[in-house]
Amino acid sequence: MDYRISVLFRAIPVLMAGVSAALGGYVLAHSSGPSARVAGLVLLSLAAICLCLFATAATIIRQLIGRYTTTDRWLYPVFGFAVSGATMGYGLSLLAQNPRPPPDFVAGHVVFGVSMICVCVSCVATSSTRFLLITENSALPEGSPPRSPAPFSAPAAGALSALPVLAALTTWVWAFILLAGGGGGAPAGRFTSGHVMVGLALVCTCLIGLVASILRQIQNTYAPRERVLWPVAAAVLGAVGVILGLVVVAAHSRSSQLSAGFVLIGLGLVCWSILSKVLLLALVWRRTAPLANRVPLIPVGTALLCLFLMAFLFESDDSAVIVGARVLTGLGGICFSLFSIVSILESGTSGDQDESDTAS
Repeated sequence: MDYRISVLFRAIPVLMAGVSAALGGYVLAHSSGPSARVAGLVLLSLAAICLCLFATAATIIRQLIGRYTTTDRWLYPVFGFAVSGATMGYGLSLLAQNPRPPPDFVAGHVVFGVSMICVCVSCVATSSTRFLLITENSALPEGSPPRSPAPFSAPAAGALSALPVLAALTTWVWAFILLAGGGGGAPAGRFTSGHVMVGLALVCTCLIGLVASILRQIQNTYAPRERVLWPVAAAVLGAVGVILGLVVVAAHSRSSQLSAGFVLIGLGLVCWSILSKVLLLALVWRRTAPLANRVPLIPVGTALLCLFLMAFLFESDDSAVIVGARVLTGLGGICFSLFSIVSILESGTSGDQDESDTAS
């Protein structure tokens, strides 16, 4: 990989984090009302996902350009988990306020759900600390034994596999409690928080497949059935988010429900952006995939769809609907950050970097 391109791919998630955080800060500083506070806090939290994606991008790229050090091996995963912890703590602090302003009920739940995604993305970064082994293992014949000694110890591999499952399960349970009316707060707040938490849980569930794909390809335990299982699961989860969002939009009786529906659609598009990474890993594993270099177009398309939806919603004069438009801006930034990660994966697994090194 060319060094200048590597800098660009690392800069994209940071720039998207800056856009999301800047918009969130601007909304909090210059807009008034409960809807503005919800949108501003959620946008600030979405920037945390982009920062965790930066940790993943830097982890892989530093290996591809031959500058990966022991410090890097610890620095980027720790950075990702630190961002996750800070986001989680802030979400819980919003929920723990007494008295708690109504906007903070919705914002606190969403920020906590975002922190669960950050945990999953940080597991992706940690799993990628042995990324170069994917190319080596892919060159081995089908049925070759697992790597020995194992790249990750049994406890480490178990923890990396279990953390995304635990994060997804926590988010699902929390979402169902909210939708069942057990989360407290106004009915509209429970509806909005519950449905957005469902979308966040879908994203966490998608990331289980991504962590499993990277981890098992690194350990050379990736089974043929997983080539189909994880991409299909991500595609279905994204479709569930989009379809559920469309149902909420079609059946809404309050503007806050309309906003929640569009955010659900955006989170479904994020799932499809994650699908591109899972699909790419499946396509290039021990086979030639001529169309693999087209896979990065998927997150580009989802990012554009988020931005088109955002522009559509900004035409509304309802402050609750504007919340959805603002949040879709941050989700579009996440999709574009995922374009950077997919492009890095494509470069790292296609062997293009070896060809460029030879040519130079």
